[in-house]
Amino acid sequence: MTYSPVPATTRDKATQSNYEDISATHLHLDWRICWDKQEISGSVTHSFTAHTDNVKEVHLDASYLKIRGVSAATGNLNFKLHPRHEIMGNRFDVYLPHTLNKGDKIDVTIQYSTTEHCTALAWLDKQQTSGGDYPYVYSQCEAIHARSMVPCQDTPSSKFTYSSTVTSTLPALMSALRVSPPKSTPLHDVLDKETVYHYNQPIPIPSYLLAIASGKLVYKSFDVPDGVTWDSGVWTEPELMDASYWEFKDDVPKYIRQLELISESEYNWGTYDVLVQPQSAPFGGMENTCLTFATPTLLAGDRSLTDVLAHEGAHSHFGNAITCYNWDSFWTNEGFTTYMERLILQFIHSKADRDFSYIIGRKALQESFEEMKDEPRYQRLVIPYHVGEDPDEGFSSVPYDKGANFLYYLEKTVGGLDVFLPFIRNYVKTFKGKSIATADFHAHLFYFYKDNQAVTDKLKAVDFDAWYNGSGTSLPVELDYDTSLADRAYELAARWNALRDASTKELESAFSASDIAHFNSNQKVVFLEKLQSYPPFRESVPLSIAKVYSFDQAQNAEIRFRFYMLALSAGKTYAQAAAKWVSRQGRMKFCRPLYRSLNKVDSALAVGTFRQNENFYHPIAAKQIRRDLKLDA
Repeated sequence: MTYSPVPATTRDKATQSNYEDISATHLHLDWRICWDKQEISGSVTHSFTAHTDNVKEVHLDASYLKIRGVSAATGNLNFKLHPRHEIMGNRFDVYLPHTLNKGDKIDVTIQYSTTEHCTALAWLDKQQTSGGDYPYVYSQCEAIHARSMVPCQDTPSSKFTYSSTVTSTLPALMSALRVSPPKSTPLHDVLDKETVYHYNQPIPIPSYLLAIASGKLVYKSFDVPDGVTWDSGVWTEPELMDASYWEFKDDVPKYIRQLELISESEYNWGTYDVLVQPQSAPFGGMENTCLTFATPTLLAGDRSLTDVLAHEGAHSHFGNAITCYNWDSFWTNEGFTTYMERLILQFIHSKADRDFSYIIGRKALQESFEEMKDEPRYQRLVIPYHVGEDPDEGFSSVPYDKGANFLYYLEKTVGGLDVFLPFIRNYVKTFKGKSIATADFHAHLFYFYKDNQAVTDKLKAVDFDAWYNGSGTSLPVELDYDTSLADRAYELAARWNALRDASTKELESAFSASDIAHFNSNQKVVFLEKLQSYPPFRESVPLSIAKVYSFDQAQNAEIRFRFYMLALSAGKTYAQAAAKWVSRQGRMKFCRPLYRSLNKVDSALAVGTFRQNENFYHPIAAKQIRRDLKLDA
């Protein structure tokens, strides 16, 4: 079937900047973290290059910023901060001292500070940290929140290198290479002492990958394979170091090395460090360059959840190096990354492990499809965002799992991994450093196989339009997965379902902890998800499940979350326990669906729990939970 995708030049609808006419190739940030005011204050110097003739002004994105002045080498410049757009913030116009023609360059410095309304920064009181003795701050700029941390052209369409100096009385980290002081500097040498931290990011990145974190943080390096060109280690609060180091020290370097081997492309960012964040972190991981932010919910104590870092590591190629041109094509970031994450698992473990991840992801995808019924365009792979719409509104499992299933389907269609992997490798080499749209991927797929008529014929039979633009609650083509790792979990769930009307005594004599003695964590997850797929159980059944398997006490957050979701579908028995747990879970994968489920069985408890803990959550998460609970209606 023929398909004519939208051209790659389609403008990013979530920016008010004039990045097509003039854009920054480098930013220098000179920042001070003002802990008493909870703000970042200082300046940013943009090194602009004109792309057309007769450029007289630069339009930037800004949001909740306090602008103090703008200057260039010639002196102070005039500027205008336009009235605020509810989603996109303020268009910030800088009037240049002279007209620029194509290729001309100019440096512009903006003196400014963030404000209390900054949506990129989460400021934590010391009581909200693991140590309880120092405050903490961290950023989350994806999708369009960088503009509240720095005036910039906040679009993935344009990339820049950056350097920074950050003055803080607590260790400060950024998504760049540390220049000074060394990462190995003892904590007591910098704690409570005003220190200047220098960073450099020599590879161009989009604005959403700007990142900062500061708090009582320490570092420990991992052993990396011989011959690699990068180092790796973990940052976290001292109280979490032993658990964090043990959890990640073996798997993280292995994932990065496997990414290099599969893609036949080096990890060229120099450093792959992991920052284990406080509990309020909104995402399982955020692929900030050189410094992945990771939720402490990954600290399961058995290394069962480290595959999240296989995902974040894979972003080094897909998202960080090859970036979606606009948020309509966000799937090219997340679908490719999820596909590669699961391929890494196959090469390290087995194809059954790879397919098991697809089975788990399929459940989350189905839930997203159902949640998006009232807004079916968000069920699409290529989302047609409107001008000024917040890309966070369309955030779900769709770009991740529909995207990964699409690529897996193409792999199967063209003849298997041996035929498809050469395309993936060529895709990485061809588009590294670029921002691309779905049209670029589509054209390159056919270009790569142009001399292979058999594959070309198979691709021509693919209904690309159904994959890119189709909505609904199912995939255009349902894939067959290797279910060998899931079958035992399915069988156990079927036994529970068959005895759904049995008494508590009968249930607790029919089942025992030995049922799951040889289950890995993912099999326990699939068991609980399969139970959720049945009609709701009586309230007594989750009680029996908890008594037999102790899922209500699980350290593994994926298991604990799914148990509470199952229990809440049966009634209010676990409502208080779920509310207490979610009050300290900032990860949106857990807190948003749990609040929605809690709201169905005890709305007063759900709303009260959120209101009491609203300041704990990152602003992005708090906004989404308010929407889920319909508190802004």
